[in-house]
Amino acid sequence: MQYDPIKRVLGEAFNKTPFLRKLFYNLLDLLLLRTWHIHKELRAWAKGKRQAPVQILDAGSGFGQYSYYLSGMGPNWRILAVDVKDEQIADCANFFQKIGRHNVMFRKDDLVTFQDPQAFDLVLSVDVMEHILEDVEVFRNFHASLRPGGMVLISTPSDQGGSDVHGDDESSFIEEHVRDGYNIQEIQQKLKSAGFSRTEAHYSYGAPGKISWRLSMKYPILMLGASKLFFLILPSYYLIVYPFCLLLNWLDTNGKHPTGTGLIVKAWK
Repeated sequence: MQYDPIKRVLGEAFNKTPFLRKLFYNLLDLLLLRTWHIHKELRAWAKGKRQAPVQILDAGSGFGQYSYYLSGMGPNWRILAVDVKDEQIADCANFFQKIGRHNVMFRKDDLVTFQDPQAFDLVLSVDVMEHILEDVEVFRNFHASLRPGGMVLISTPSDQGGSDVHGDDESSFIEEHVRDGYNIQEIQQKLKSAGFSRTEAHYSYGAPGKISWRLSMKYPILMLGASKLFFLILPSYYLIVYPFCLLLNWLDTNGKHPTGTGLIVKAWK
Protein backbone atom coordinates (compact mmCIF):
# COMPACT_ATOMS: atom_id res chain seq x y z
CA MET A 1 0.00 0.00 0.00
CA GLN A 2 1.18 3.51 -0.80
CA TYR A 3 1.24 5.26 2.58
CA ASP A 4 2.35 8.73 1.41
CA PRO A 5 -0.98 9.64 -0.26
CA ILE A 6 -2.84 8.79 2.96
CA LYS A 7 -0.37 10.87 4.98
CA ARG A 8 -0.93 13.73 2.56
CA VAL A 9 -4.70 13.54 3.06
CA LEU A 10 -4.26 13.51 6.84
CA GLY A 11 -1.89 16.46 6.65
CA GLU A 12 -4.35 18.47 4.59
CA ALA A 13 -7.21 17.65 6.95
CA PHE A 14 -5.37 18.67 10.13
CA ASN A 15 -3.24 21.51 8.80
CA LYS A 16 -6.01 24.06 8.45
CA THR A 17 -5.51 25.65 11.90
CA PRO A 18 -2.92 25.36 14.71
CA PHE A 19 -5.66 23.89 16.93
CA LEU A 20 -6.31 21.07 14.47
CA ARG A 21 -2.57 20.42 14.11
CA LYS A 22 -2.16 20.13 17.89
CA LEU A 23 -5.20 17.83 17.97
CA PHE A 24 -3.55 15.72 15.27
CA TYR A 25 -0.34 15.44 17.31
CA ASN A 26 -2.32 14.44 20.40
CA LEU A 27 -4.17 11.77 18.43
CA LEU A 28 -0.89 10.40 17.08
CA ASP A 29 0.51 10.30 20.62
CA LEU A 30 -2.49 8.30 21.77
CA LEU A 31 -2.78 5.94 18.83
CA LEU A 32 0.77 5.19 17.70
CA LEU A 33 2.40 2.55 19.86
CA ARG A 34 5.86 3.56 18.61
CA THR A 35 5.21 6.99 20.14
CA TRP A 36 4.58 5.39 23.53
CA HIS A 37 7.95 3.63 23.31
CA ILE A 38 9.82 6.71 22.05
CA HIS A 39 8.33 9.01 24.70
CA LYS A 40 9.34 6.53 27.40
CA GLU A 41 12.93 6.45 26.11
CA LEU A 42 13.08 10.24 25.77
CA ARG A 43 11.86 10.77 29.32
CA ALA A 44 14.55 8.39 30.58
CA TRP A 45 17.24 10.15 28.53
CA ALA A 46 16.08 13.59 29.70
CA LYS A 47 16.64 12.89 33.41
CA GLY A 48 19.07 15.51 34.68
CA LYS A 49 19.04 17.34 31.35
CA ARG A 50 15.79 19.33 31.51
CA GLN A 51 17.53 22.60 32.33
CA ALA A 52 20.70 21.94 30.34
CA PRO A 53 21.46 23.46 26.91
CA VAL A 54 20.75 20.46 24.70
CA GLN A 55 21.04 20.17 20.91
CA ILE A 56 18.88 17.55 19.17
CA LEU A 57 18.59 16.32 15.59
CA ASP A 58 15.16 15.02 14.58
CA ALA A 59 16.38 12.94 11.66
CA GLY A 60 13.41 12.41 9.36
CA SER A 61 10.93 14.66 11.14
CA GLY A 62 7.83 13.85 9.06
CA PHE A 63 4.74 15.51 10.53
CA GLY A 64 6.90 17.10 13.25
CA GLN A 65 5.18 15.47 16.21
CA TYR A 66 8.42 14.40 17.88
CA SER A 67 9.98 17.84 17.42
CA TYR A 68 6.85 19.26 19.03
CA TYR A 69 7.20 16.89 21.99
CA LEU A 70 10.91 17.57 22.40
CA SER A 71 10.50 21.33 22.13
CA GLY A 72 8.38 21.30 25.29
CA MET A 73 10.71 19.15 27.39
CA GLY A 74 13.45 21.65 28.24
CA PRO A 75 13.56 25.47 28.12
CA ASN A 76 17.12 25.44 26.74
CA TRP A 77 16.68 22.61 24.25
CA ARG A 78 17.21 23.36 20.57
CA ILE A 79 16.00 21.02 17.82
CA LEU A 80 17.01 20.83 14.18
CA ALA A 81 14.38 18.85 12.25
CA VAL A 82 15.34 17.60 8.80
CA ASP A 83 13.34 15.75 6.16
CA VAL A 84 13.59 15.18 2.41
CA LYS A 85 10.03 16.30 1.67
CA ASP A 86 9.50 19.97 0.89
CA GLU A 87 5.80 19.89 1.70
CA GLN A 88 6.22 18.54 5.22
CA ILE A 89 9.11 20.89 6.01
CA ALA A 90 7.07 23.89 4.87
CA ASP A 91 3.95 22.82 6.78
CA CYS A 92 5.89 22.18 9.99
CA ALA A 93 7.88 25.41 9.79
CA ASN A 94 4.68 27.38 9.29
CA PHE A 95 2.92 25.69 12.22
CA PHE A 96 5.82 26.05 14.66
CA GLN A 97 6.17 29.72 13.75
CA LYS A 98 2.47 30.31 14.38
CA ILE A 99 2.58 28.71 17.85
CA GLY A 100 5.82 30.43 18.85
CA ARG A 101 8.01 27.33 19.20
CA HIS A 102 11.14 29.14 18.07
CA ASN A 103 13.51 26.54 19.52
CA VAL A 104 12.84 24.28 16.51
CA MET A 105 14.26 24.87 13.03
CA PHE A 106 13.09 22.85 10.03
CA ARG A 107 15.32 22.23 7.06
CA LYS A 108 15.18 20.09 3.95
CA ASP A 109 18.11 17.69 3.84
CA ASP A 110 19.06 14.14 2.90
CA LEU A 111 20.30 11.98 5.77
CA VAL A 112 22.55 10.06 3.37
CA THR A 113 24.68 13.18 2.95
CA PHE A 114 23.79 15.28 6.04
CA GLN A 115 26.54 15.86 8.60
CA ASP A 116 27.04 18.52 11.26
CA PRO A 117 30.19 17.44 13.11
CA GLN A 118 29.84 17.11 16.89
CA ALA A 119 26.75 19.33 16.96
CA PHE A 120 24.16 17.20 18.77
CA ASP A 121 23.62 15.51 22.11
CA LEU A 122 20.80 13.34 20.75
CA VAL A 123 19.80 12.08 17.32
CA LEU A 124 16.24 10.78 17.01
CA SER A 125 15.25 8.59 14.07
CA VAL A 126 11.70 7.25 14.16
CA ASP A 127 10.55 4.93 11.37
CA VAL A 128 13.07 6.33 8.92
CA MET A 129 15.78 3.73 8.37
CA GLU A 130 13.42 1.26 6.70
CA HIS A 131 13.05 3.87 3.93
CA ILE A 132 16.79 4.37 3.28
CA LEU A 133 18.90 1.88 1.37
CA GLU A 134 22.24 3.45 2.35
CA ASP A 135 21.77 2.83 6.06
CA VAL A 136 25.42 2.48 7.08
CA GLU A 137 26.22 5.85 5.48
CA VAL A 138 23.42 7.39 7.54
CA PHE A 139 24.69 5.76 10.73
CA ARG A 140 28.17 7.17 10.02
CA ASN A 141 26.65 10.62 9.59
CA PHE A 142 24.78 10.25 12.88
CA HIS A 143 28.01 9.26 14.62
CA ALA A 144 29.93 12.18 13.13
CA SER A 145 27.17 14.62 14.08
CA LEU A 146 27.02 13.54 17.74
CA ARG A 147 29.11 15.00 20.50
CA PRO A 148 31.18 12.56 22.59
CA GLY A 149 28.77 10.69 24.86
CA GLY A 150 25.83 11.55 22.62
CA MET A 151 23.13 9.01 21.83
CA VAL A 152 21.10 7.99 18.80
CA LEU A 153 17.61 6.61 19.41
CA ILE A 154 16.06 4.59 16.59
CA SER A 155 12.63 3.05 16.08
CA THR A 156 12.33 0.73 13.08
CA PRO A 157 10.57 -2.49 12.03
CA SER A 158 12.24 -5.79 12.89
CA ASP A 159 12.64 -8.86 10.73
CA GLN A 160 10.15 -10.71 12.98
CA GLY A 161 7.17 -9.57 10.94
CA GLY A 162 8.03 -5.89 10.63
CA SER A 163 6.20 -4.07 7.81
CA ASP A 164 3.59 -6.85 8.26
CA VAL A 165 5.75 -9.31 6.32
CA HIS A 166 5.61 -12.90 7.55
CA GLY A 167 7.14 -14.89 4.70
CA ASP A 168 9.41 -14.69 1.67
CA ASP A 169 6.42 -14.52 -0.66
CA GLU A 170 4.90 -11.47 1.05
CA SER A 171 5.64 -7.82 0.34
CA SER A 172 5.72 -4.93 2.78
CA PHE A 173 2.40 -3.47 3.91
CA ILE A 174 4.02 -0.06 3.35
CA GLU A 175 5.34 -0.03 -0.20
CA GLU A 176 7.78 2.83 0.45
CA HIS A 177 9.93 0.55 2.65
CA VAL A 178 13.22 -0.57 1.07
CA ARG A 179 13.66 -3.35 3.67
CA ASP A 180 11.06 -5.36 5.55
CA GLY A 181 12.84 -5.07 8.88
CA TYR A 182 16.16 -5.32 10.70
CA ASN A 183 17.61 -8.32 12.42
CA ILE A 184 18.44 -7.16 15.95
CA GLN A 185 22.09 -8.25 15.70
CA GLU A 186 22.39 -6.81 12.19
CA ILE A 187 21.47 -3.26 13.14
CA GLN A 188 23.70 -3.33 16.22
CA GLN A 189 26.63 -4.53 14.11
CA LYS A 190 26.02 -1.82 11.52
CA LEU A 191 25.98 0.84 14.23
CA LYS A 192 29.24 -0.48 15.67
CA SER A 193 30.81 -0.51 12.20
CA ALA A 194 29.78 3.16 11.91
CA GLY A 195 31.79 3.94 15.03
CA PHE A 196 29.37 3.66 17.94
CA SER A 197 31.02 2.27 21.06
CA ARG A 198 27.97 0.78 22.77
CA THR A 199 24.53 -0.33 21.59
CA GLU A 200 21.33 -1.59 23.20
CA ALA A 201 18.27 -2.97 21.43
CA HIS A 202 14.98 -4.55 22.39
CA TYR A 203 11.80 -5.61 20.67
CA SER A 204 8.64 -3.51 20.60
CA TYR A 205 5.28 -4.50 19.14
CA GLY A 206 5.22 -7.79 21.01
CA ALA A 207 2.03 -9.83 21.33
CA PRO A 208 -0.08 -6.93 22.75
CA GLY A 209 1.38 -4.43 20.28
CA LYS A 210 0.65 -6.56 17.24
CA ILE A 211 -3.05 -6.62 18.10
CA SER A 212 -3.09 -2.90 18.88
CA TRP A 213 -1.38 -2.05 15.59
CA ARG A 214 -3.94 -3.95 13.57
CA LEU A 215 -6.88 -2.35 15.37
CA SER A 216 -5.55 1.20 15.59
CA MET A 217 -3.50 1.53 12.39
CA LYS A 218 -3.66 -1.27 9.80
CA TYR A 219 -7.43 -1.59 9.46
CA PRO A 220 -8.08 2.20 9.44
CA ILE A 221 -5.32 2.69 6.84
CA LEU A 222 -6.85 -0.04 4.66
CA MET A 223 -10.25 1.63 4.98
CA LEU A 224 -8.88 5.06 4.08
CA GLY A 225 -6.98 3.54 1.18
CA ALA A 226 -10.26 2.15 -0.15
CA SER A 227 -12.21 5.40 0.18
CA LYS A 228 -11.92 8.81 1.84
CA LEU A 229 -15.53 8.36 2.95
CA PHE A 230 -14.20 6.21 5.79
CA PHE A 231 -13.08 9.47 7.44
CA LEU A 232 -16.74 9.77 8.50
CA ILE A 233 -16.70 6.34 10.11
CA LEU A 234 -13.34 6.55 11.89
CA PRO A 235 -14.52 8.49 14.99
CA SER A 236 -17.13 5.82 15.75
CA TYR A 237 -14.65 3.06 14.99
CA TYR A 238 -12.04 4.45 17.39
CA LEU A 239 -14.66 5.07 20.06
CA ILE A 240 -15.20 1.32 20.13
CA VAL A 241 -11.65 -0.03 19.72
CA TYR A 242 -9.47 2.54 21.46
CA PRO A 243 -10.07 1.44 25.08
CA PHE A 244 -8.69 -1.96 24.10
CA CYS A 245 -5.75 -0.34 22.24
CA LEU A 246 -4.97 1.83 25.27
CA LEU A 247 -4.56 -1.24 27.46
CA LEU A 248 -2.60 -3.11 24.80
CA ASN A 249 -0.24 -0.16 24.28
CA TRP A 250 0.44 0.08 28.01
CA LEU A 251 1.17 -3.64 28.21
CA ASP A 252 3.51 -3.48 25.23
CA THR A 253 5.40 -0.42 26.45
CA ASN A 254 5.89 -1.76 29.97
CA GLY A 255 6.59 -5.39 29.10
CA LYS A 256 9.63 -7.29 27.83
CA HIS A 257 9.14 -9.23 24.61
CA PRO A 258 11.19 -12.22 23.39
CA THR A 259 10.28 -11.14 19.89
CA GLY A 260 8.34 -8.36 18.21
CA THR A 261 7.73 -6.64 14.91
CA GLY A 262 9.46 -3.43 16.01
CA LEU A 263 12.88 -2.52 17.38
CA ILE A 264 13.95 0.22 19.78
CA VAL A 265 17.69 0.75 19.35
CA LYS A 266 20.08 3.03 21.24
CA ALA A 267 23.74 3.65 20.48
CA TRP A 268 26.31 5.90 22.14
CA LYS A 269 29.34 7.70 20.75
